[in-house]
Order: sequence, then structure tokens, then C-alpha cells
Amino acid sequence: MDGHLVVDERRRLPGRGAWLHPDPGCLTKAERRRAFPRALRVSGTLGTDGVRRYVERLAEGSTDTGSSRVQSEEGSRSTRHESAVKLKP
Repeated sequence: MDGHLVVDERRRLPGRGAWLHPDPGCLTKAERRRAFPRALRVSGTLGTDGVRRYVERLAEGSTDTGSSRVQSEEGSRSTRHESAVKLKP
């Protein structure tokens, strides 16, 4: 594994980002399609274990629908359904 994704709820870590619904099925689909390396413009494989635990915990504790953000830009708009996930080498 070349790197792994981590959740950055305060959105303070540097790096690129992408959008992800807080649904385990969407995460599985993104992994299958290799969407994270493409969106983050990196080569190699990325570990998503931390993101999976976060998304599953969020899905268990919430019946709301919304989006989680896999992102890098500071100062982006936030809603209560957004959370940032960053690439850690």
C-alpha cells in the first residue's frame, strides 16, 4: 500500500480531495472503481480501512442522508453531513 486515507473532521490537513456519500455501499463502489487514486491524482493503492470504519460508524448512528467529503481545500463550505478524508503517505 502506497498510502492510506484518514478522516479529518476539522478539515485542516493539506492535500487534494474528492466527494463520497457516507454509505458503505458507495465506499465499496469507489474502491472497486479505483476512484480515490484517480481523484487524488496519485498512483498505487490506497488503504481505506479508517474511512470504512468511519463511514460504517456514521451509517450505524444516523438515519440522515448526505455527503461526506474526501477533500483537501481549506475553508470549503461545511454542512453537518460533510467530513473530510485526507491522503496520508
